[in-house]
Amino acid sequence: MASRRFCHPPWPTLTLGGSEAKDLAARAIETSIFVTSRGIRHMSETIFEALRESHKIQRSLMRSLMLSDPGEHRVHMFTELRIELAAHEAAEERYLYVDILMDDRGLHSARDALSDHHKMDKLVEKLQTTDHKGRGWTSTLQKLSKALHDHLREEEKIFFQVSGKILSETQKTSLAKKYRKNYREMRAKLMAA
Repeated sequence: MASRRFCHPPWPTLTLGGSEAKDLAARAIETSIFVTSRGIRHMSETIFEALRESHKIQRSLMRSLMLSDPGEHRVHMFTELRIELAAHEAAEERYLYVDILMDDRGLHSARDALSDHHKMDKLVEKLQTTDHKGRGWTSTLQKLSKALHDHLREEEKIFFQVSGKILSETQKTSLAKKYRKNYREMRAKLMAA
């Protein structure tokens, strides 16, 4: 019998439940640390590393939500995902997309990413007004999951590369700090609402 080789993705796999993802987000927001495949780093991070961290949280929350049964846990998981998406989108649009939109090389990619955010926002709004126990809710959640995963994959594989050619190293570090600050503020604001 031939042996099988299992290929692992080049990024660390993060499988967290809702409270674990929330705890990771809180710890990362409160400190300047970030986790990579080589462990915890305490050095200056770039905007791309900060965004990837939120992307991991989004994927984990979506995975948990997709596996959830109707009930209070599902409502809680959806609220966590909704807040994470909104805080991430706002800070990302303000501190990455604006700079990229100003450069002709990034105009198309940034517009596409903004369009994805708008589509996901509409799906989140629909989920908020639909009974979480029904088939319609599950169907809309599946659409949101596909849109989210497609967006994250495209952003990490294409948009980050385009943006990396446009931004200087200093800008990448500076934007990470601004993104983190705005992300914290938006999360606090949305959680209080």
